[in-house]
Amino acid sequence: MLAALTGLGLSTAAGLNAYIPLLVVGLLANLTDQVRLPQEFAWLADGWVLGIIGVLLLAEFVLDKVPVVDSVNDMIQTVVRPASGGVVFSATEAAARLDGSAWMSDHPWVGWVLGIGIALAVHLMKSAARPVVNATTAGVGAPVVSTVEDAGSLGISLVAIFLPVLVVVVVAGLALFAWRATRRMRRRRLAGPSPS
Repeated sequence: MLAALTGLGLSTAAGLNAYIPLLVVGLLANLTDQVRLPQEFAWLADGWVLGIIGVLLLAEFVLDKVPVVDSVNDMIQTVVRPASGGVVFSATEAAARLDGSAWMSDHPWVGWVLGIGIALAVHLMKSAARPVVNATTAGVGAPVVSTVEDAGSLGISLVAIFLPVLVVVVVAGLALFAWRATRRMRRRRLAGPSPS
């Protein structure tokens, strides 16, 4: 059960930022015993791979803070973030232990599908909200929201690994926030432009 929560949390984090959970998992697998990667994912702890992920994270960190560029980046990330979600869900053995039997191990694609689906859902919410933030704040909100998303991705990644029981609370909080934000945007749209 805890492994499934770890996979859920890391996939959620990947939906916000593809590279943070990959880097967290790779570094912890490389430097500690907290994360044990299956043999087929040992490459994730390799120094060269971690360096490449670090460079991609730096580029994402900068690009996602610039209005308009962030929307283009989100279009590109529509492939990258779900793929990252599939990798981290599967790499943390969450898929192998999800149902406590050998079925998940015999069908590794299920872990990939779960991770991809979770990350894609979070990514779609994020990429739908960003243009609204940019329009309503004249672009000033982009770096603030992006920084919050990056911090959220890091926080969720660490919670998923060190306190997986709290993942349910974090994901429920994120879902509640998304639901409230969606309702607020709908109300504003229905109210129309305010008189000047």
